[in-house]
Amino acid sequence: MKIHNFNAGPSVLPKEVVIKSAKSVIDFNESGLSLLEISHRSIDFLEIIEKTISLVKRIMNLNDDYAILFLQGGATLQFAMVPYNLMNKQAAYLDTGFWSKNAIKEAKKFGKVKILFSGKNNNYTYISKNYKIPYNVDYFHCTSNNTIVGTQMKIFPKTSIPIICDMSSDIFSRKLNFCQFSLIYASAQKNVSSAGMTIVIVKKDILGKIKRNIPSYMDYKIHIQNNSILNTPNVFSIYTSMLTLEWIEKKGGLSFLEKKNQYKAKLLYNEIDKSNLFENIIHRDDRSNMNVSFFLKEKNLEKEFNKMWKKENIVGLDGHRFLGGYRASIYNALPLESIQFLIEIMKEFDRKFSS
Repeated sequence: MKIHNFNAGPSVLPKEVVIKSAKSVIDFNESGLSLLEISHRSIDFLEIIEKTISLVKRIMNLNDDYAILFLQGGATLQFAMVPYNLMNKQAAYLDTGFWSKNAIKEAKKFGKVKILFSGKNNNYTYISKNYKIPYNVDYFHCTSNNTIVGTQMKIFPKTSIPIICDMSSDIFSRKLNFCQFSLIYASAQKNVSSAGMTIVIVKKDILGKIKRNIPSYMDYKIHIQNNSILNTPNVFSIYTSMLTLEWIEKKGGLSFLEKKNQYKAKLLYNEIDKSNLFENIIHRDDRSNMNVSFFLKEKNLEKEFNKMWKKENIVGLDGHRFLGGYRASIYNALPLESIQFLIEIMKEFDRKFSS
């Protein structure tokens, strides 16, 4: 039975990655041991870590100025780790949605936060490009893709201030100059791996400049010194990340995936825009290529639409609990076939219920 998985995270992974991961749980590399049983300090696992680091750097075109970490605690822990390590007095943030709002909340515990733009009064339906980053802040923080509402930053500012970016829901989905960022973090359960691991990509020269005493687990420098195994890491998630990155490289890298993702998103947005019953409220220039949010113009039809898509083995189409409506998360591994299938369901619904 074919399932069309539009979950926002944990979400669809490449089928070959799931199969290889599953086999490794039974017998890792014909060792007679499960991947879940091997030591995180064994040669086998250290090879996985090193290969995954190399893949991240190669795919993102990063040099050795950057350290690659595989941590726990999700992006939520990074909301605190970033200011803990980087804020002396003040930092600048963009408030573009629910997760950036949470990052701001944590940052305020460490110093002054200058909010350069907030989309709150416009229900986060667009992202301003008309903001200026002050010269006297320790860093600038942004969220590249807003999973709940479905907005995405298409351009990033040019500045000498360190740029920190939460890329949890669109990392590895498009080609960017990743060297413009001083720190990138991303929880893995959307485009990379299973839940429970967070990738942190940090330019080493931005560390060690704050005055406070940082607890060991919260200190990026100590994690770098310990090669991400200060404590027992999420062995399975790191291994699955390695397999996914190999899949990305085999597919043709970020340039290929970007074109594919743009095409999938365009098909779905075009159907929403021409529909009599569906609508998307996000400004066109800021529409996400990862999370397509949409609503029924007539809410009384929601029950009928829900019945239709659920009957057809579509899962994960419900909107976020804070927003309602619908959200199609169309990450790297979601096949074009699933987009086309959803569009056919929407067309059928339009024909049946349009007055």
